[in-house]
Amino acid sequence: MTSPRKGFTKSPVASEKSKKSDSYFVITYRDPRDGSIVTLKARTIRDSTLGLSFISISDFIFDLDGIVVNPVEEQLRVRFENVRSLHLSIYSIISIEEVGMKQKGLTFKKDRSNLIALPTTNNLSPKQ
Repeated sequence: MTSPRKGFTKSPVASEKSKKSDSYFVITYRDPRDGSIVTLKARTIRDSTLGLSFISISDFIFDLDGIVVNPVEEQLRVRFENVRSLHLSIYSIISIEEVGMKQKGLTFKKDRSNLIALPTTNNLSPKQ
């Protein structure tokens, strides 16, 4: 069994204790380098210091306990080995899922959005 490398967190599904108490985020985004779809697991998401249209992702999680090596996850681990924080444009993010028993939800300090949910009609066809 290999020891966890510096800067990485073991996958929360590895132990029963962390599975019950910790939550983490699964972020799916389009990679600006080549346009491929990438899925990352991280413990921290917050608003970025780069501006309003960016978020900062840190505390990446990679599964280091498994017997079977996932080549995609191993490639991501090597790519983000020395990355402390990833700043992504909100326009490249496809989805953010919070996983875990105690979900805190996303809150941003500089959130200036004023979203209003308008009622929708069930009938989308034009009236005749």
